[in-house]
Order: sequence, then structure tokens, then C-alpha cells
Amino acid sequence: MRIAQIAPLAESVPPKLYGGTERIVSYLTEALVDQGHDVTLFASGDSITRAELVPITKTALRLNPYVRDPIPYHMMLLEAVRQRADEFDALHFHIDMLHMPLVQDFVGRTVTTLHGRLDLPDLPAFYRAFPHHSLVSISDNQRLPMPPVNWAGTVLHGLPRDLLPPRIGRKEGYLAFLGRISPEKRPDRAIRIAARSGKPLKIAAKIDNVDRQYWEEQIAPLLDRHPNIQFIGEINETQKAEFLGNASALLFPIDWPEPFGLVMIEAMACATPVIAFRCGSVPEVIDHGVSGFIVDDEDQAVEAVARLHELDRGRVRAAFDARFTADRMASDYVAIYRDLPGARTPAPSLPRQRREQADLQLQAAG
Repeated sequence: MRIAQIAPLAESVPPKLYGGTERIVSYLTEALVDQGHDVTLFASGDSITRAELVPITKTALRLNPYVRDPIPYHMMLLEAVRQRADEFDALHFHIDMLHMPLVQDFVGRTVTTLHGRLDLPDLPAFYRAFPHHSLVSISDNQRLPMPPVNWAGTVLHGLPRDLLPPRIGRKEGYLAFLGRISPEKRPDRAIRIAARSGKPLKIAAKIDNVDRQYWEEQIAPLLDRHPNIQFIGEINETQKAEFLGNASALLFPIDWPEPFGLVMIEAMACATPVIAFRCGSVPEVIDHGVSGFIVDDEDQAVEAVARLHELDRGRVRAAFDARFTADRMASDYVAIYRDLPGARTPAPSLPRQRREQADLQLQAAG
């Protein structure tokens, strides 16, 4: 099939550091190429892919200090997609809702994966206004707050099979927290669990400006109070394999309806079990007693740390191989593409300039 992947511009594809959506877009794009599809990726110009890259900006917006407003660049992204829309059998959007009013003429060939939380009060009215768009959830739990919409399926995330090699030998004995410092991710819980368990905890996480006050008032004092806690900061993909692979377990003490939780399957790929709170997608991802433990409070989490010896790390990796590879994810999406009502049908005649005349000046400021 001729497939367009339309990515957010905040991060490159794949991202240099944090960026779950862009990471999944990268894994999906490369897996589709491996399966023989003709794939075009609309993304920032510093993206790396074996698909055809349509660069919208020179660099990812988060890394460009001159960018103040991301909306103009996403409008440029949508115009670039509109000009080439008739080239594709299926167009796969990963930018939430921005495109929906603009793709009505070829909506039958579009699908949108919703990567974020859907329990926000402004969303139901919006999605009721666009009932014909094919939507994909990344867990069944993610769907619960939504009004009746046109769900095309649920596709759980996947990783390249060889991205994070399993480490089944002797571990360093620390607990790991990976992701983002924010109230809903509950690093405070992770710190208390580690302190009560008598285990060292290593925290590898980014701190967004919006969460700076939370860090300074809630988390930094806990680090000062507990010498067994080490804050590493944001890490890249290469560092992630060692960080997760050498841990006794990943702590995932979330306090919000997590749509998926990519870090859980990253840990599983490293053969590292997960101790996760029963929120959002967790019961759909973790096989209790096999790939980790699902808990309801900090007391149960402390008990789970003491039971880690019961888990077979080989079975943790086997659970990943069985359910969470990028190849499986790509195959699931291809089945959805083929079922789209307009897939492989002639597209409407779209007004478009000759490409050599359509100089959109698709460059980020600076």
C-alpha cells in the first residue's frame, strides 16, 4: 500500500530524548517499510527514516529556541499533506484533532490514532462533530470517556524486536523510574516505595517547565531526605537499554488514566519486570505474576518488591515477544488501512499546484 504517516513536529521521528508518540510513529513507519509498503513520513527535517521524508521544519520544535507557537508549523504540515493526499491509499494521522476539518474530501482514506488522554471535558463535543473519522485507540481503557465514535480498532504499541536486548543475568539491585517528572506519574510514590523496601532507586526523567514547581516543592526535598535515591535526568535510547536492563524492576506508580505506558514494554523487552499501579491501560499490558505485578497501593508495591525473585526474567521477555513487537503493531494497522471505506479508491480531484511551483517555505523560524 501507499501509506502516509503524519507525525507531530514537537520532536523528531524518532525523538532524540523523550517523546512517546514520535517514537511509536518511527517504529511503525520502519516496520511498514520492512513489510514492503511504500511509506511517506511527514515530520521535522531532523527525522531519520528509510521511508520518504517530507520535512516540514528544519528541526523539532521543542529543540528550536526561536519557536514560540507550534500552530503555524502544523498548519504548514497540513498543507503539505493536502497537496499530496491523492498519492496515498491510506493517510495515518498522529496529531490528535488538528487535521479533521481539512480532510473531509478524503476522510475515507484517513485514520487517526489518539495517543493522549481522552477524559478531558472539551473533547466529547469535538468528536461528536466529526463522527465519520476512523479512530484508533492505543488501549481499550483509553476509550471509556469518549462519546460514540467511529472506532476502527485498538492497536497496542510495539517496539522493534532487537531494539532493547534482554538482560537476564545478574542485576545491580536498584529499582528504576523512567519517563517524566509530573504529578500524574507519581515519582513521589516511587521514592517512598524504594525507601520502605530498602532498595536504591534511580530516576531517569525529564522535567518540563510546567512541572518545575512540582519538582522543586515536592520531589527535590524527597531526594534530599533519602540518600538511596539518585536522579539521573533525561536519557537517550542507548542509555535506556542499560538503565532498564540492569534494574531489578521498573516502578510505574501512575495516578492517572494512562492511555498506554510505553516504558512498560520497554522494560519488558529488557526482561525487566514492572511493578505498576492499577490505572488506565496497566491491566491490558502487564500480565500479573508473569511480566510484573499490578498493585493498588504503596503497601502492595512494597510487598511486590519483596516478591521479585518469584518472576522469571525469561518469561518477562517472552511476554514482550508474544504481544508487543513493532511488526505485530504494523500488521494490525495494515488490517485497519485495508478496511478503510476509501482505501485503494481513486481520490477526489484536489486543487494543487505543481510541486516545483509550490514553495511553502517549510522552515522553522531561525
